[in-house]
Amino acid sequence: MSYPQTTYFAATPEETQTLAVDLANAIASQRPIDTVVFLNGDLGAGKTTFSRFFIQSLGHEGSVKSPTYTLVEPYELDVASIYHFDLYRLADPEELEFMGIRDYFGDGTIALIEWSEKGGEYLASPDLVISINIEREGRRFCVEARSAKGAKILQNCTCV
Repeated sequence: MSYPQTTYFAATPEETQTLAVDLANAIASQRPIDTVVFLNGDLGAGKTTFSRFFIQSLGHEGSVKSPTYTLVEPYELDVASIYHFDLYRLADPEELEFMGIRDYFGDGTIALIEWSEKGGEYLASPDLVISINIEREGRRFCVEARSAKGAKILQNCTCV
């Protein structure tokens, strides 16, 4: 089955924030809310910046740090439990099994997963895959639905 995809260009951090807020709102309006988002891109592409804007737009008031050394940072918010993963330093995908990765996916959860390609078959299938490409003038976000839920999320977005 073919699902929709779209692109969004952000020349400034504020434009990245616009996309993150739009996608967060579209995901938060879904029932059940369980959603998996893969964030792909080179070092410095803006995966953590996007995640920060996304998490803060759903009600987190503190800082959002990169979970590079902890693998996952949980955020218990009114709308959902958000799990922000950074698998960059993951030595072996099997480590995810030992940390109980399956417990992070389910009703009432949103998983944002940076460096998802390092997770292998231990990760849940994504609803959205966001690939961030660095361009001279900013960042190009390629947003691809990978499920019917992802397609509905994209349909409810206003800026993509």
